[in-house]
Amino acid sequence: MGLIRLQNITRLYQMGAETIYALRSVSVQVSRGEYVAIMGPSGSGKSTLMNLIGCLDSPTAGTYELNGINVSEMDDNRLAEVRNKEIGFVFQTFNLLPRANALHNVELPLIYAGVDTEERRQTALEALTQVGLADRIHHRPNEMSGGQRQRVAVARALVNRPSILLADEPTGNLDSKTGTEIMALFAALSQQGHTIIVVTHEEDVARHARRIVRLRDGQIASDEPSRAEPLAASARATAPVT
Repeated sequence: MGLIRLQNITRLYQMGAETIYALRSVSVQVSRGEYVAIMGPSGSGKSTLMNLIGCLDSPTAGTYELNGINVSEMDDNRLAEVRNKEIGFVFQTFNLLPRANALHNVELPLIYAGVDTEERRQTALEALTQVGLADRIHHRPNEMSGGQRQRVAVARALVNRPSILLADEPTGNLDSKTGTEIMALFAALSQQGHTIIVVTHEEDVARHARRIVRLRDGQIASDEPSRAEPLAASARATAPVT
């Protein structure tokens, strides 16, 4: 079943008298449970495509259906509702509250959703346990390594049980060993049935996905299965990130 259906998506920006085409008639589908990497050089349109998939922006033309809902013509308020319900974001810079511990950082989306204290604590604890941080719930970001902070960010993205986990350069601020461990975590989450989309310019990161969509000049240059072996990495997903 198509969880994401983008059909003939065009996104243009007006820069004075000049018209910039960030995306040109892009069509792509992602099924529930897929693990997809979106790749491309700077200026290829991958960030624009990520923003559209994440309901952070709307297309100039074309249609976008997310989980059976046409979101391409929604206003900002409706987009925010869909985004909060359907999308879990993981960013390169973690975006954690520095004075809050791991548990409170993961609880934040549930607080905004109006979930009562006991339920959100339990749900946040389950999410932290899922990413291997049950023993770090009272630690603040400055008391954790980069890999641990990114795991907190992944737990926060998962806590609302979104339809999609959308990761933007998730290993960009990590060393290569820790980055590999985070990608192993994503592989394990994929095996559990999560739909994961990773936006990256790094081949090593993209190879962990099952499918790679490559963009160039605002168009899809290729869309094919990954020839890598992501399951080998997933076996290391339970290893602690230090």
